[in-house]
Amino acid sequence: MLKLFLRHARRFPWVTNVTLYGCLFAGGDFVHQWFTGRETIEWRQTRNVAVVAFSFHGNFNFFWMRFLERRFPGNSIGMVMRKLFLDQTTAAPLATSVFYTGVSFLEGKEDILEDWREKFLNTYKTGLMFWPFMQTGDGTAGAALAWMFPHKDDDAEYTKEKVDSEDKVASPSKGTRPCKPTQ
Repeated sequence: MLKLFLRHARRFPWVTNVTLYGCLFAGGDFVHQWFTGRETIEWRQTRNVAVVAFSFHGNFNFFWMRFLERRFPGNSIGMVMRKLFLDQTTAAPLATSVFYTGVSFLEGKEDILEDWREKFLNTYKTGLMFWPFMQTGDGTAGAALAWMFPHKDDDAEYTKEKVDSEDKVASPSKGTRPCKPTQ
């Protein structure tokens, strides 16, 4: 099942990206409502968050990351820092702004900038303290992605290690006699 999902994700990266963003945003809103102790879940709010994520965030981030990788190829420290700087100074403010104004618009608020004025700066500052460390591949995000999407060489190495360890268990040690199987 996992192999099928990963094959689909590699074959259709745009669909996978948009779907993951929509599900993560909606799931995050649901969990936030649940942990804040609301008596009832506001499904309308969760829907609005999902609509903004599916329609904007998944698409924007997919094409933004492709642009950055094509414009600044490689993973040298200089290239990573350029991409990180552009992401945090251009994409992050835009994406945060679209999120707050988009959800306010879907909720039918009279002043769609009200939530943006109240929450943008705090959200942006919090993101500046979190995302750069996740994006630099310092062992957090890089390790998670390597675990989720192992290279084929890693799979072959794991299979070889597994076979070798099974051979060691199955073959008797030097100087011992194998046991006769009981019937």
